[in-house]
Amino acid sequence: MKDLVILVADKNMEQAIKGILKRPEALGIQPVTYDIFIHPRRDPGVFKEAHNFLRQHANLYKHALVIFDCEGCGSQKTSVELENQVKQNLAEAGWQDRAEVVVIDPELEAWVFSKSPHVAKVIADDDGKLLENMLANSPKNSLGKPERPKELMEDILKRKSIPRSASLYFKLAESVSFNNCKDSSFLKFRNVLQKWFKRS
Repeated sequence: MKDLVILVADKNMEQAIKGILKRPEALGIQPVTYDIFIHPRRDPGVFKEAHNFLRQHANLYKHALVIFDCEGCGSQKTSVELENQVKQNLAEAGWQDRAEVVVIDPELEAWVFSKSPHVAKVIADDDGKLLENMLANSPKNSLGKPERPKELMEDILKRKSIPRSASLYFKLAESVSFNNCKDSSFLKFRNVLQKWFKRS
């Protein structure tokens, strides 16, 4: 039996999670055996169908983790309401208290913008000045993070003629310090892993 099954909404998310899980020591966890599945209907599919998708895996894995973007899932509920709803559905589908749900608000790119030189290296061709300027001129949320992180990242990539690719998310995840990421959904993700797979 493997430790963990993860259901995500797209390839970008899959690559980000793979890059993160490649660094168990930085996460403060032991190495984890896992499989990741991408839902064919992306965020709305994960939100509405995670319990059905993962029902067949309930006896094959110790834990399940469901991750999707708040924006794009098709619901007006808050991220906490979405998490609770999907978690309840998973409990009724055979996972009981072995499943957790992380809803990223607004979207995965919120995890990208942290104070790390690796961010500029990967998404701005090492142009820290451009990244700094664009971040400074971008509308911020209450945490001081970009309000529209996906659009900001796409704009930076376009200016530097860097093609959009899921591999960028893997590169970021395997190099950026986790300590600099203050996004609440990332902190929940890390806390869940530490609770389940604490280093002995």
